[in-house]
Amino acid sequence: MITNFSISTTIDETLKLLSLQTGASQLVSATTMDSLRVLHCSNSSSTGSTLPTQFKFFNKTYSNDTPMNRRVFLPRRELRFLDQSRQYSRIVCGASSVETREEGKREEKTGSRLRHGKVWLRVRLDHQVNFGEQVLILGSSKELGLWKKKVPLNWTENGWTCELELRGGNAMEFKFVILEKDQQKMAWEDGNNRVLNLPKRGRYEMVCHWNMTEEAVNLLPFGSEENVDEFGDGTENGSTVVDVDPSLEVDTSPFVQQWQGVDISFMRSNEHRSRERERKWDTSGLEGLALKLVEGDQNARNWWRKLEVVRELIVGSLQSKDRLEALIYSAIYLKWINTGQIPCFEDGGHHRPNRHAEISRLIFRELELISSRKDASPQEVLVIRKIHPCLPSFKAEFTASVPLTRIRDIAHRGDIPHDLKQEIKHTIQNKLHRNAGPEDLIATEAMLARITKNPGEYSEAFVEQFKIFHHELKDFFNAGSLAEQLESIRESLDKRSISALTSFLEYKKKLDKLQESENAVESRAIDLLMNTLQSLVSLREAIANGLESGLRNDAPDAAIAMRQKWRLCEIGLEDYCFVLLSRFLNSIEAVGGAHWLAENAGSGNVSCWNDPLTALMIGIRQLGISGWKKEECDAIRNELLSWKEGGLPRNGGEDGKTIWALRLKATLDRARRLTEEYSEELLRIFPQKVQVLGKALGIPENSVRTYTEAEIRAGLIFQVSKLCTPLLKAVRSAVGSEGWDVLVPGAVVGTLVQVESIVPGSLPSSITGPIILVVNKADGDEEVTAAGNNIVGVILLQELPHLSHLGVRARQERVVFVTCEDDDKVSEIQKLKGKYSRLEASPTGVNICQSSDNSKDGITAKQLSSNGSSMFEPSRPHQFSGSAFKPPGTNKRGVVALIDADTETSGAKAAACGRLASLAAASDKVYSDQGVPASFKVPAGAVIPFGSMELALAKSRSTETFESLLQQIETAKLDNGELDKLCLELQKLISSLQPPEEITENLLKIFSKNARLIVRSSANVEDLAGMSAAGLYESIPNVSPSNPIIFGNAISRVWASLYTRRAILSRRAANVPQKEATMAVLVQEMLQPDLSFVLHTLSPTDRDSNFVEAEIAPGLGETLASGTRGTPWRLSCAKFGEAVKTFAFANFSEEMLVLNSGPADGEVIRLTVDYSKKPLTMDPVFRRQLGQRLCAVGFFLERKFGGPQDVEGCLVGKDIYIVQTRPQPQ
Repeated sequence: MITNFSISTTIDETLKLLSLQTGASQLVSATTMDSLRVLHCSNSSSTGSTLPTQFKFFNKTYSNDTPMNRRVFLPRRELRFLDQSRQYSRIVCGASSVETREEGKREEKTGSRLRHGKVWLRVRLDHQVNFGEQVLILGSSKELGLWKKKVPLNWTENGWTCELELRGGNAMEFKFVILEKDQQKMAWEDGNNRVLNLPKRGRYEMVCHWNMTEEAVNLLPFGSEENVDEFGDGTENGSTVVDVDPSLEVDTSPFVQQWQGVDISFMRSNEHRSRERERKWDTSGLEGLALKLVEGDQNARNWWRKLEVVRELIVGSLQSKDRLEALIYSAIYLKWINTGQIPCFEDGGHHRPNRHAEISRLIFRELELISSRKDASPQEVLVIRKIHPCLPSFKAEFTASVPLTRIRDIAHRGDIPHDLKQEIKHTIQNKLHRNAGPEDLIATEAMLARITKNPGEYSEAFVEQFKIFHHELKDFFNAGSLAEQLESIRESLDKRSISALTSFLEYKKKLDKLQESENAVESRAIDLLMNTLQSLVSLREAIANGLESGLRNDAPDAAIAMRQKWRLCEIGLEDYCFVLLSRFLNSIEAVGGAHWLAENAGSGNVSCWNDPLTALMIGIRQLGISGWKKEECDAIRNELLSWKEGGLPRNGGEDGKTIWALRLKATLDRARRLTEEYSEELLRIFPQKVQVLGKALGIPENSVRTYTEAEIRAGLIFQVSKLCTPLLKAVRSAVGSEGWDVLVPGAVVGTLVQVESIVPGSLPSSITGPIILVVNKADGDEEVTAAGNNIVGVILLQELPHLSHLGVRARQERVVFVTCEDDDKVSEIQKLKGKYSRLEASPTGVNICQSSDNSKDGITAKQLSSNGSSMFEPSRPHQFSGSAFKPPGTNKRGVVALIDADTETSGAKAAACGRLASLAAASDKVYSDQGVPASFKVPAGAVIPFGSMELALAKSRSTETFESLLQQIETAKLDNGELDKLCLELQKLISSLQPPEEITENLLKIFSKNARLIVRSSANVEDLAGMSAAGLYESIPNVSPSNPIIFGNAISRVWASLYTRRAILSRRAANVPQKEATMAVLVQEMLQPDLSFVLHTLSPTDRDSNFVEAEIAPGLGETLASGTRGTPWRLSCAKFGEAVKTFAFANFSEEMLVLNSGPADGEVIRLTVDYSKKPLTMDPVFRRQLGQRLCAVGFFLERKFGGPQDVEGCLVGKDIYIVQTRPQPQ
């Protein structure tokens, strides 16, 4: 049992793939990784006593507020940062081009570290695991945790590694362990313990293989492991080569830590080895920008020419649709150059570094201009931020005609040996001044390590001058530490910004010093972390505000160069925020993590959440500064601040702790969704282009495969997501939620199959029995049985409104439907993929497990036609037949007044709206038993009846073509694309129609010329007891008869929606002949609601008839119906009492609105929602009163329509409008 808190798997997973970052934009030195080391809790901490501590935080803004103290009590734990000399494994990873810490200045030199009796050992396990899993090592020595503490290994392209400092001359036993993604289960190696006899001293490395515990262990001198040189293996033309000693360690820049190119060799003659002859390109299948870049690389041997390739690619795409693609390819290409995976060579010319600097300035200028454009997309801004740190500096000293001359003077000094002088001259000086490249910094740092290995071996003056040159070269490559970069812009800052800079550096210095402390008190560490985070926000905001003005066209070169430094500092501060949040995550785990937070929330002590919420607010704010959905970030931050400052609600009739937790859960879900959208965007941007470019340029397959994952896990977004995880777990625990939401209860068995989305053709043909579908994403418009009649259950891995079109259809189809948002449960579900499983869902909970009996639950085999339906279907008593609806009556010209609409001429939806109009007048006199009014209004409307589309077809002489296509669709197959082609032809034909002129003329008699209208479907195959077809057909909002073309197009679009692929398949599944389906069009006044709602007059989950359940969304109701990601407000209201219970708070990111001042063009506007400003979230009295009114209206309509109803409506000011009601699926 592990009793001491060690390095958490959560952070080790982060570090595992952070080390994949291989560009200058994502590099951090080994010594800087001290900032990612976690807090260590000694075993003596479990005393249970408490220690009063102060948490400081800022209230409303990050830059100006005065810190405010709140006293809270934490378990007494003694914390200390793991010092390098005591750490079990030294972890190296990449985070940015700006080295984010200066701890390297304090790290001991190798020689002193390997004092008498010590062995330095690099361990590598040649084994790969599944995504999210972590490899650990445990052993009998103190350094390996005495079989109690897990020592993490780091992921590299060659396997899992760690570096250990052990006591020499001893024998030790050890084993490797795989920690699974859920961080709960561990898989040990099979066989006996491994045994290693250590020598007395020295530096060694060894390679092990999983489960081969009896393999012979060979300790090799460090650096002797054979590396195949893909560019050649020998010297040329008689040049003398001296290999670099890889054991030397110095104050390295990020380049060295992540360099994946060939090893640097020092030469004593002017003949450089040419290794390019082994390089190959593959342009087969390339086209467009990818081909242009690869062909450019073929002709660009050295670095400046490769930079020129990038410049031409970007400039050539500025005004085209290929701009984002050009930026993506450039980011990938530059990253591989800066890590040596794309090598640079001399080409016989002489081009000093000023040439590179000039090209860099041109690229930088274009990138800044793109970023400041109004049409710049978030994706473009995201990619540009990855390009910036890969560019060299173009400060005045580097654009001078002869830059970096100090190395020339060093190479001609008289106080160093001749051989050393020759090596410096030919390996660094001549190379740098002829064809500079990233490899020059690698060579320089290797030389610096060599001359500083033995103090006193070389003159102090020589060493000092070489260090200065090294600093200058780092500056040229923009590879300095964060502190160095920040100091370089100090002189350009105003007084307030200088104060912010000074404050941040002071806090950072204190935090670094605390890291070295043996016994840092936890409260002090957390307090200092929070202060450092706050000061970072203030400084980064100041720099970002300075960059917002954009780059002037007439800006002088010096101003552009300083702007580059500002940009790199701003990016570097984002990277350092990653480090601080990583530390904070570990401090939360140190005091108990999600369990501790849940306990405090359960007891009403929510003040202990202040620091976690502040840290999350800071992380969210950083994402906004970086250009990722700024308005969304601001809204989330405002909500978190409101919930933090408001504390527990004290009135409103509901439990204050529950309301606090539900509100917070909604915002935390929203924050998690923000991070998922960022990750999804990276997955859309990079993988395919990385694959194309990697293959063409000969990049190792593993680098290509892990590229995008590394980008995701090395970014701040990853830490924000990780911070959301324990907070969400804690708040779910506080409200008693297990992460499940039941839309359709029931119990089914079937083979578990995971798909990306619910679409026909997504199911594997090899599975012919019943299927339980695990779905990654849904937009709310899908129809389950259209994807396969053998789907008996759905587990959706995202939130979904209960009354979305998909939810309503699933109830009608009797498909058990649940959603799951808990990562641990998702992991358990995925273990059942491909297995026969049982899904049980009820209001009390959800259970899924493997089933051995595949004959239960009424699953029967049924041979179906070859029109795309599946081979098996569950027994469902409600199978729809053609007799369940009435075919349209006689064609009518003109329009029908809403109050006169009936099913025969106008469809069930329009007929119901007509009856609603009649009931609305009487509702003013209706009250519930509790005296709550049931009054409602209905928007004015009219119906374009059945037969109008057929008249338009006849008028355009298209009837014969229409009937032919309709006949073909009846039997068209899915597998060869026949159905898709026919659907598109039919929709194109109908969309081209214009309604008869008399229709518009008659509508103008009902509505004013400038009225805003919504054009809705009212088919004869929707809103029926056995076939709701919810959301299957089009609704076009915000049109006006004053623009007959747009208005006519809206009507024809509604007609054409009768023949979408989904609509055709839906009617097939219900046995409705396609020729019997027809469409009327319901035209109604367009409302501008504050809120929209859907009511269930019978609970769809527990079938309780005593309550009305409401789902409510801000703005237009399409947010609810379409299945937009997010949750609505969910209320349950008693029909025979006053009780109103809140089950969820809304967290949709946007609300859809129509403005009177805008054009009537069939479009809506979308505005970001801040729920801290919404009365339904903030005002418990308003929430209770609205719930009671909705219940009264729903109950009234249920009685009038003779059965349970799904009721759609909205709130406009203080008035309730009802726009639709239909029988609730049973």
